[in-house]
Amino acid sequence: MCHQCNYQELLGAADLDVTDNRLHVLEVVGNNSFPLSADDIFKTLDRRSSINRVTVYRILDLLVEHGIVERLSTGGRAFYYGLAPNDFHTAHPHFYCKNCGQMDCLNPASLNVDTDSPWKTFPGRIDKVEVRVDGICKNCIKQHLT
Repeated sequence: MCHQCNYQELLGAADLDVTDNRLHVLEVVGNNSFPLSADDIFKTLDRRSSINRVTVYRILDLLVEHGIVERLSTGGRAFYYGLAPNDFHTAHPHFYCKNCGQMDCLNPASLNVDTDSPWKTFPGRIDKVEVRVDGICKNCIKQHLT
């Protein structure tokens, strides 16, 4: 969750028009403490205003394309969405529960990964480095034990 990001400024800096729907999608993504699926974002928005599911997907694609939101892989066909790193939101690893599908943000200092080396040594173009730790979350472990 990023309390310091100004969503209107993020859209403007990316040369995107500030529309109500774009702002609402960005607010849902940015105001959560963990990445959300597109369906979760749609359901959250649909509770408070009328928005088309396809519109949500298109806005997410646009925000990813412009580097405002990052698309996080679950290893399958599903994706989660969180704020892309910016001046107020540092890059960080994620934890994905293979049992329940929950994705959580990890503290940037919790996992030391040198992400600068690939850019220095790889002869091709690297667009993104994504660090994800897979396992079973504490809630699923608790449920299994009871």
